[in-house]
Amino acid sequence: MDLLNTLVDKGLRRALPSREEALAVLATTDDELLDVVAAAGKVRRQWFGRRVKLNYLVNLKSGLCPEDCSYCSQRLGSKAEILKYTWLKPEEASKAAAAGVAGGAKRVCLVASGRGPTDKDVDRVARTIDAIKSENEDVEVCACLGLLSDGQAERLRGAGADAYNHNLNTSEATYGDITTTHTYADRVDTVQKAHAAGLSACSGLIAGMGESDADLVDVVFGLRELDPDSVPVNFLIPFEGTPLAKEWNLTPQRCLRILAMVRFVCPDVEVRIAGGREVHLRSMQPLALHIANSIFLGDYLTSEGQAGRADLDMIADAGFEVEGTDQVTLPEHRGGGCGSVCGSADEAPADGTRSDERSDAVRTDTVRTADAPGEARTDLVAVRRRGAGTDLAPNA
Repeated sequence: MDLLNTLVDKGLRRALPSREEALAVLATTDDELLDVVAAAGKVRRQWFGRRVKLNYLVNLKSGLCPEDCSYCSQRLGSKAEILKYTWLKPEEASKAAAAGVAGGAKRVCLVASGRGPTDKDVDRVARTIDAIKSENEDVEVCACLGLLSDGQAERLRGAGADAYNHNLNTSEATYGDITTTHTYADRVDTVQKAHAAGLSACSGLIAGMGESDADLVDVVFGLRELDPDSVPVNFLIPFEGTPLAKEWNLTPQRCLRILAMVRFVCPDVEVRIAGGREVHLRSMQPLALHIANSIFLGDYLTSEGQAGRADLDMIADAGFEVEGTDQVTLPEHRGGGCGSVCGSADEAPADGTRSDERSDAVRTDTVRTADAPGEARTDLVAVRRRGAGTDLAPNA
């Protein structure tokens, strides 16, 4: 397919696809799906080989959030029956993190519900980072605490944080339909603060909230412009008790198309399969490893993932290897972790076309097979009852 040949060529050169090309990936048919995965796999292997980075979530503070994000089980007014607890003590968080590290996780993500941290919260997280690194000095620590105020990113960096996560989630045009208590611009500002402070920026999206193909392309192009080092791709987990509980819009095939589009637009960044992969990719998860080079191990914030052992077996069975702490995740030109501008003017396509021009390779006659999500698989949405904040061992 001319489209895929063009996208592979651009991906290997870190050249930005056109928006039309990105949309065309999402419009490919099921008959073309394996070709799409194989093409995205060529780009993935160019920059990341066959390594898979493992990440582990520790929920420092669960529920009780004043924000109204429609997708979130911890939102204001949520009736989801999730665990609710205030801040874990540093030693409790360190113990939880150790379970993930023992399972092979290279990065620990410290997450707290809420609009954003107070200065006292930053001090608390700093003590937690110190507790974790004193036990596992090689582990990467990523903080995810909401919107940052001036100076907080620098304080987290000084405390030993390696990265900061704050997702854009959806396009700017539709952001107000999902959240009203803060704006898309607020999220962009926080990612920029983290990047400016020398933290490795991590920012991604949530697919399956009723967005259009154009919305998905918009948010991924917005991410490309922000130039994060890692892009987590979440697939909506429709929790009962939230406004999006009935949004079952994804199929495994659509999830693979979305991941491929992200890989083509962001060829040399860590693309992470995040929340919802077990619910929506299901038995197609191993195929997704040919596109993404990173996953979360075990459970998520308020939902259970598949067993950590099953994740490790899946990686090995698919012919991939777990990335070690002695291996650098990002390609050398990205500095290994803190990012650099990719797709700059000197990396424009050799044919002289601008990245925003429509490629001749884009097919205008693509016929899309309707994605039929089918019945809601609520049996696959398991609310987390173990791990951090409980007396039960975590699923790592």
